[in-house]
Amino acid sequence: MFLRILDQLEEFIIATLIAAATLVIFLAVIQRFAVGVPFLYPIFFQLNMSWSQELCIYMFIWMAKFGAAYGVRKGIHVGVDVMINQLDTKWKKIIILFSLCGGVLFTFIVGSMGLKFVLGLYPTEQTSPDLEIPSWIVYSCIPLGSYLMSFRFVQVAIAFYKTGELPQHDPSHVSGVEPDALTQELGVSP
Repeated sequence: MFLRILDQLEEFIIATLIAAATLVIFLAVIQRFAVGVPFLYPIFFQLNMSWSQELCIYMFIWMAKFGAAYGVRKGIHVGVDVMINQLDTKWKKIIILFSLCGGVLFTFIVGSMGLKFVLGLYPTEQTSPDLEIPSWIVYSCIPLGSYLMSFRFVQVAIAFYKTGELPQHDPSHVSGVEPDALTQELGVSP
């Protein structure tokens, strides 16, 4: 139950951030170029979008941190496994588990260093330049995203140890769309 809620929350955060960033960028571009369009100028002239670039940068950073954890869970990170595939099953399993444990350790260290940094920023009154939000909130994505990624590495390592299977990403699969219905709709034979 907890894992399903965490999975959905992770996907919701990523989707919301990318949608919001897209909307903010769209409005900023419209506002910037509305000067040349007489009927748009009065509407968009009143908007002050000077903060939009900073907000979008922060949203993309947060999205990247949570997206990296999502990538571990779904198995969509790029991996070079040419040499590993040449090994026998026993050594292959050992090296993959070692790699996953290395991922756990690395992301846990990054998360811990990020947490130390955020806790050091918390008592200060530093704010972001345009949005003027506390800097510790902006940088909280480092420990949150890194600890989540570390947790996802643990999940994948345990599942791999039990089943011998790594998560595989099928680029042809679209969530919520069944292949048969799609091929019928497009008139393509499977």
